Amino acid sequence: MEVKGSVVKAIPEFIKNKFGEKECTDWIDSLSIEAKEVYSYMVIPSNWYPLQGILTEPLKKLCELFYNGNLKGAYEAGRYSAEIGLKGIYKAFIQLGSPQLVIKKSGSILPTFYRPSNIEISKNEKGKAILSITEFSEMDPIVEQRIIGWMDMALEICGCKNIHLQLTKSLTKGDSVSEITITYE
Repeated sequence: MEVKGSVVKAIPEFIKNKFGEKECTDWIDSLSIEAKEVYSYMVIPSNWYPLQGILTEPLKKLCELFYNGNLKGAYEAGRYSAEIGLKGIYKAFIQLGSPQLVIKKSGSILPTFYRPSNIEISKNEKGKAILSITEFSEMDPIVEQRIIGWMDMALEICGCKNIHLQLTKSLTKGDSVSEITITYE
């Protein structure tokens, strides 16, 4: 599987913003040779990178170094990615759109960042939605948390309150999909 450079680029920006420049350098130094090479130079947002070595493992190292191994780090990195990615014209679109529209669009957004991937929306009504990631061969709990964090911030930007996202099924646990149940006001 591959991940778009814009996803990759957000991680060191998140670390610098939240923890500082030195901590970001320490994080880069802790990575594999392959990941260190990518993160030490300019990440090209339009390029595709190997998911496992350039996203999954570096996210694990982020969680290990700054969150005591807790996957909350991946969740927060996902929120940050949405916050910086959904600004400008995209922020206006999200703020003016309904939560149902934002959720509907997520079905076409995921494959633009992860390939091959597919997401289906089985429920999308006011206050509740169910998303199912049906194709994602290298799914990892850390990637699930990053996606959930991104979705949480997208809905927050949209003006939703009391947002709750719950992973009710997981490809990593042998389920046929990674299912995210969303409730909001």
